[in-house]
Amino acid sequence: MPIRLVLLRPRNPENLGAVARAMKNFGLSDWVIVDPRTHDFAAARRVAVHSEELLDRPRLVATLDEAVADCAWVVGTSSRKVRGKRRLLPDEVAREAAERAPAGRTAVVFGDERSGLTNEEIDRCHDLSVIPSLGAQPSLNLAQAALVYCYEARAAAAPSRGRDAPLPVAATDGEQTLLADALRELLRAGGFLAGPERHAVKDLVAPLRRARLSGKEARLWIAALKRVARGL
Repeated sequence: MPIRLVLLRPRNPENLGAVARAMKNFGLSDWVIVDPRTHDFAAARRVAVHSEELLDRPRLVATLDEAVADCAWVVGTSSRKVRGKRRLLPDEVAREAAERAPAGRTAVVFGDERSGLTNEEIDRCHDLSVIPSLGAQPSLNLAQAALVYCYEARAAAAPSRGRDAPLPVAATDGEQTLLADALRELLRAGGFLAGPERHAVKDLVAPLRRARLSGKEARLWIAALKRVARGL
């Protein structure tokens, strides 16, 4: 399935084991652990019943950028409402991930157990997703939340219907970041960004992200923006 779970700074080894078990329950195998605050994989294995192989080869990285660089769509799990970002339900994320699958991989990003995603990490995600829970207890345990997305991913993985033509390979998050950097360089060279950047580049790039550029289109944008910046 074209979904990667990204766990930021997990602290509880039992959560790691429970997430591994949820992934195995519903056929997911791609996950990345960013800056883990526990390396007690022995404790995690006690919870990962019949899913221990996922703990044998976890991909550990230092930053969110590393975890999602090759993904076409990055969805952060947060109940916050942020201007310019859609706020999707888990089943909506799963269905759109299935639609996007021929073009690229989706990353679903979970914050740490204590404080969730930081402002910077939320800004880094393309869209957000929330599990609708009751106000008396709105927060879910990390493993519980991961289970919901794993289930929805499985439910959305219906047999693919025939298409007239294959979808082009989508621009990766890394390519979209390079595009934003090239636009920022051009805007500064042209005097549009004379002071603090604030939200200008983010707002200008947002419709390009929503357009689901192909990798070829993103590279063309980058080349054009850099060429014009050099001319200035």
